[in-house]
Amino acid sequence: MNASADLLKELRIDRKTPAGPPSRRGLWITLAVVAALLLAVAGWALFGRDTALEVRTAPAVALGGANANTSVLDASGYVVARRMATVSAKITGRVKEVLIEEGMRVEVGQVLATLDPIDADAERRLATSQLEASRTQITAVRARLTEAEDNTTRLSRLVEDRLVARAQYDQAIAQRDALRAELATTQRNAQVAADRLRIADIGSDNTIVRAPFAGVVIAKAAQPGEIVSPLSAGGGFTRTGIGTIVDMDSLEVEVEVGEAFIGRVQPKMPVEAVLNAYQDWRIPAEVIAIIPAADRGKATVKVRIALKEKDPRIVPDMGVRVSFLERPSEGQPEEAPQGVRIPARAIVQREGGDVVFVVGADDTLERRPVQLGRTLGDDRQVTQGLSEGETVVLDPAEGLESGHKVKLAPAP
Repeated sequence: MNASADLLKELRIDRKTPAGPPSRRGLWITLAVVAALLLAVAGWALFGRDTALEVRTAPAVALGGANANTSVLDASGYVVARRMATVSAKITGRVKEVLIEEGMRVEVGQVLATLDPIDADAERRLATSQLEASRTQITAVRARLTEAEDNTTRLSRLVEDRLVARAQYDQAIAQRDALRAELATTQRNAQVAADRLRIADIGSDNTIVRAPFAGVVIAKAAQPGEIVSPLSAGGGFTRTGIGTIVDMDSLEVEVEVGEAFIGRVQPKMPVEAVLNAYQDWRIPAEVIAIIPAADRGKATVKVRIALKEKDPRIVPDMGVRVSFLERPSEGQPEEAPQGVRIPARAIVQREGGDVVFVVGADDTLERRPVQLGRTLGDDRQVTQGLSEGETVVLDPAEGLESGHKVKLAPAP
């Protein structure tokens, strides 16, 4: 009995015994977790911060030069063509052949397409036959008239000698006069037949569609086998044109200026135009005319502007931004604007100042404070802090800072 009690006492846990040293295994686990966290932080610092951010950029464009004028007004508009025509046939017919393609340059009078000439050729053959018949009839009547005139001459001598009756002579005169009238009628009929032949020639020529002026084909509207008509006959199944031609030498710019600012615009006023497709290309221009009519809904007045440079890159319906320029008054020195112009979207506020983010040669950003000048439409003049040709970031994000890597975002 005592032996069993002693054994039970040996199995009892003594909680008053002090704890031994910590396990080495737990220590190693703690060290491994700390090391992993340190490696993660170091990896983010080395690689995460260098991840290139996608940004949109714009170049800084120098102000001044030959067009060093003061901008008094900026507006937006489109390139339009003063001479643009959808060429159609003068008659309704089936297209036989189309000889144009988009982008082709054509000269005045050049054949663009031909229609089926069967009906026109038949009309021409009929008119030709009628003219030949009229001319043959003229020959026959003229021969009979010659005979009647000779007979009248003979009878006149016989009547003087009283060898024939007077009535027979009078009958010969009447026959001669009738043949003269018949000859005149036949000649008029021949003239009518000749006129009808000329009309038939015009009808045959109408089956050939020619260019009304020199230009470039921008649309091909018909194909061989289709019916074309100068009128919209047959609903949507009948074409009304062969193609559209634009005279590229007639391109100009149309802009709409608000009524409150139209007083700043004058005819022959110098203008600087910038195409939306070519932001670095500044095209000299001038005001042609101010259209004497206002748009009641938009409270604007349309202004026509002539481009002084002709270039294949300028095409109809391109968006364009124009600046109406004003030279200094006489007696005042003409000072060229200083600095560069950049989109206003590239300028942000940091620590109470205006800054831009410049993309360096290694695609690394540099935050740079700038001094701003006047507003140029959607752009701003930068008088200090930027140089011509430098690239700035558009719409910089809030957390963007110097040293960040960037890459150019794809065009939308």
